[in-house]
Amino acid sequence: MNSLWWLALPTLLLPIWWHRKKRVQVAAEPLASARFLPRTEPRQMRVWRWADVILMIVRCLLLACLIAWLADPVLPWRGNTVVVAEGTDAAWVEQQVAQAGFKDGARLPLPAAEVLGWVRAHEREWKPDARLLVLGDIPMPAVLPQFRHPLELRTLAKPAAAAEVHVAIVSERAGEWRRMFAALDGPLRAVVDAAPGAKTELIVWDKPEAPPASMRAPLWWAADAAAFPELNKAASVDGIRYADSARGRLWTSSAWPPADPAAARRLLESWRSLHYAPRAYTAPAHTFAASSVPAAQHADGALRDFLMMALVALFALERIVTHARRR
Repeated sequence: MNSLWWLALPTLLLPIWWHRKKRVQVAAEPLASARFLPRTEPRQMRVWRWADVILMIVRCLLLACLIAWLADPVLPWRGNTVVVAEGTDAAWVEQQVAQAGFKDGARLPLPAAEVLGWVRAHEREWKPDARLLVLGDIPMPAVLPQFRHPLELRTLAKPAAAAEVHVAIVSERAGEWRRMFAALDGPLRAVVDAAPGAKTELIVWDKPEAPPASMRAPLWWAADAAAFPELNKAASVDGIRYADSARGRLWTSSAWPPADPAAARRLLESWRSLHYAPRAYTAPAHTFAASSVPAAQHADGALRDFLMMALVALFALERIVTHARRR
């Protein structure tokens, strides 16, 4: 839609029309020696000075620069490009580049989560015959995107980064809870602390009495719901009742602690799926054919900053010439 601003180019005639209509009144002073001359009325004359011509040119340039800034023109300058997600294995990248025939393509590193969106927003920067190769652990988009240039996507899922969560267990049956956390597999590892602390993310409270009011944690597992009045009218999901309190979010179930390995696995899986954000799914390899669908929105072109500086400079010059003309 920005290109519609080019339709405003005829407004460049306004400064020319304004300067052409400008008149300078000729001052008439009565002279004693002119009393016998026939009387004439004062007339307006077109008086063009060098300052008028320069001012008209500057104003036309200022208006043209403003229209260009609003239209946001982009000069395509990118050719064949290899877009690499940051952190991708370099040896694998070189192998894929050679297989796809992009050895002469420019390299463009970008954050993995922003690759497809960034390319879609900056497609005006690529030449019409340019091709793109995207490599890395690219997250699966919710909607299959369309591009105006041929794009080949080749992905390589990275192993999940290891992480640890601090757990505190307050229970007479601490051994049973510890065995469950010891069986936790995958990149998430539980570190059982001797007592709740600043790093504790989960407190397992397996006592009938209420915990101290000063004890805080993002999540609590309460084996005895009587210790937390907030759980009296708690909602339920996947067999777990939950409620929010001043101490943190509370979970409880009548089947705790888990009686068998299968119940322990279900509890740990519910913990990971409900309390932590899901990991991004790596998109499968895909080849996108060129599409004629226009971009719904696009990023500002590289000329936009230059045009803004030109606007400021022309405005300052117009003020200077206007002031000089009045003197």
